Amino acid sequence: MHISVIGSGYVGTTVAACFADLGHEVTAIDIDEAVVDALNEGTAPIDEPGLEELLEKHAGDRLEATTSYDAVPESDVTFLAIGTPSNEDGSIDLTALEAAAEATGEALADKSERHLVVIKSTVTPTSIERTLEPAIKRGASDNPNVEVGMNPEFLREGTAVEDFMHPDKVVYGTNSEWATERLHEVFAPLLEEHEADIVETDPATASMIKYANNAFLASKISLVNDLGNICKEFGLDAYEVMDAVGLDDRISEQFLRSGVGWGGSCFPKDVNAIIAAARDADYDPALLEATVEVNDQQPDRLLALLEDHVDLADARIAVLGLAFKPQTDDIRNSRAIPTIEKLQQRGAEVVAYDPVAADNMRERFPELEYAASAADALEGADGAVVVTDWDEFAALDEAFDAMADPVVVDGRRIIQRRDGLTYEGLTW
Repeated sequence: MHISVIGSGYVGTTVAACFADLGHEVTAIDIDEAVVDALNEGTAPIDEPGLEELLEKHAGDRLEATTSYDAVPESDVTFLAIGTPSNEDGSIDLTALEAAAEATGEALADKSERHLVVIKSTVTPTSIERTLEPAIKRGASDNPNVEVGMNPEFLREGTAVEDFMHPDKVVYGTNSEWATERLHEVFAPLLEEHEADIVETDPATASMIKYANNAFLASKISLVNDLGNICKEFGLDAYEVMDAVGLDDRISEQFLRSGVGWGGSCFPKDVNAIIAAARDADYDPALLEATVEVNDQQPDRLLALLEDHVDLADARIAVLGLAFKPQTDDIRNSRAIPTIEKLQQRGAEVVAYDPVAADNMRERFPELEYAASAADALEGADGAVVVTDWDEFAALDEAFDAMADPVVVDGRRIIQRRDGLTYEGLTW
């Protein structure tokens, strides 16, 4: 099939590259000429394992990038993968997505064959019917051949390519049998190779499935962190406790690792968005609000443990890990951001290190000192906090000897206790 993908961010680029790898002809469309040029050169605009290899393999062959919408009417299916950032009240900003939806409709205004436009972006259940479908229809001058569907993504940064190629489920949100069959055709090469559950529903329900999925996982982490904080107060190891809890098949062992909290582009935005949507519907989502509150408190608890051992005023503190999770350079909503801010508020001198995310964090905190390695960050430091669980942090042993005061507060359970090191685990 010929697939057009509007938007070349984390989701759009990954989806486009993976569709090409499945054998489809793909046209990636983005307004940023630098991104388009990079894709055509086979270069990934983001740091994501396995993505660069796919782009190198298919750019100039099955995958082409452009700033023009001319390829839309020539394609069989169009996916909209435009970002929906948060407004100040937590609701999603549909401005860019609505503009892309209308432009897509304009490109399809004269198409005489049926065409499916699939929303890949994360949007609230009412957004398609109230905003996006009207924008597409408006642009297409109400062309009856244009149909709208929803296909939420469940990609995790750091494993996005693997997640696309080996999904647990694929959700088709459509309003007609034809649209459902069209999506079956799109995903047929994938599902012939990998067994996954198929969910067939309507677009609004499909969009809610995405929010429910992320809200559940975020709530599970915050519950585990809350329990972990209690364990710490009792002098217990939360990991030992949750290892036993995870043996219950009603719970499972996944997402039971307590620590400094969740971040990234999905959990914070999606939980806040569904909270805002619930409030608009006059419902008070108390549990989800508590989920966010617990998450927001974890950096404070991290620094409180550090202050038990170090006077932070004028202290040199190493912050190890800046990305919101390992295997990505994404710093959006990283727990390192509030950690650094709170350290600065307490008068500490911060030296930061991350293997891939330092440049992105430098845009946020240009005044910080950024070390070339974790060992360099630790040298002469009065204390250290671990915010991201990069594997390399597990092998730092001798680097701690170069600290002025070897005190480490571990927010991710990646450092091993050792003689000569004052070690605090956040929840253990």
